[in-house]
Amino acid sequence: MRLLLTGHLGYLGAVMAPMLVSRGHEVVGLDSGLFEACAFQEPSARLEAITKDIRDVQATDLRGFEAVVHLAGLSNDPLGNLLPELTLEINHRATVRLAGLAKEGGVSRFLFSSTCSVYGAAGEHMVTEASAPHPVTAYGRSKVLAEEGLRDLADAGFSPTILRSATASGVSPYLRFDLVLNNLVAWATATGAVRLKSDGTAWRPLVHVEDIARTYCGVLDAPRDTVHNQTINVGLDSENYRILDLAEIVQRTVPGARIEFASNASTDQRCYRVGFGKLAKLLPSCQLQWSAARGAQQLYHALSRAKVGLAEFEGDRYRRIVHAKRLLETGQLDATLRWAHRELG
Repeated sequence: MRLLLTGHLGYLGAVMAPMLVSRGHEVVGLDSGLFEACAFQEPSARLEAITKDIRDVQATDLRGFEAVVHLAGLSNDPLGNLLPELTLEINHRATVRLAGLAKEGGVSRFLFSSTCSVYGAAGEHMVTEASAPHPVTAYGRSKVLAEEGLRDLADAGFSPTILRSATASGVSPYLRFDLVLNNLVAWATATGAVRLKSDGTAWRPLVHVEDIARTYCGVLDAPRDTVHNQTINVGLDSENYRILDLAEIVQRTVPGARIEFASNASTDQRCYRVGFGKLAKLLPSCQLQWSAARGAQQLYHALSRAKVGLAEFEGDRYRRIVHAKRLLETGQLDATLRWAHRELG
């Protein structure tokens, strides 16, 4: 297919782009460049690209595409809580507007990057796509609203698929340390401590960034009727962990690491165990390949080779909220998170 990949300069997009190209798709990127300066390593795919905020996309930008893979957005809870109204504007309203323009322009397939964090405070019992969302953050709420808007657009000519990914982990050219496993490995590698900011009792499903990308490729390969207007959790049943379980995996991975709790560690209200049977049923040939233990090993070896220290990984390159705050404070971004000017280099 000829497809538009929004957010191609993001944590997931930089992994997905070369995978889509390797499958024979003609891929054009679209990204505002908000996190372009946050590279951990050189991206392996250089795409024809449109530099534009998704809020400013026009119908002409969507001409000639058969599918849109929509990843762009404000990507985590801390950033969402800092800018809740902008999170709704970008993740919800701009997503539905983009899908509407795609539909009007004859784009037949629309894959939307949602999140298992829509389940929010589900507690101990296993939730599935049939479970009611219970988001507890602005980020989670914005995704639920976007999902609802996309379902309303579905018809015989326009086919959205909503992909609720588990918490991502693993190495990417645009690596992030504001994700739980990545953060634990980075702390342990830099300091020798697996540092928990909560009491570790909350449940969280994990999925490697490559397995997320692999699932999107599987959806694009699937017959339209199989995935039309479907909501699909992305992950494996075996990859549900308590946060303390993840800490113990990291302790076993990083030589000499010890587990410690932050002085203000408390119970995390975000607690959800997720079932992924629907993915296996709809896309049986899409075999996910990574475990949290294997992902932790990949992260440890990559960070050890790169010699990323504590000050660097806690800085603005690898934590999205810190980067956005710096751009706002220096006046490079205006109050709407659009570029006022850019200091390159």
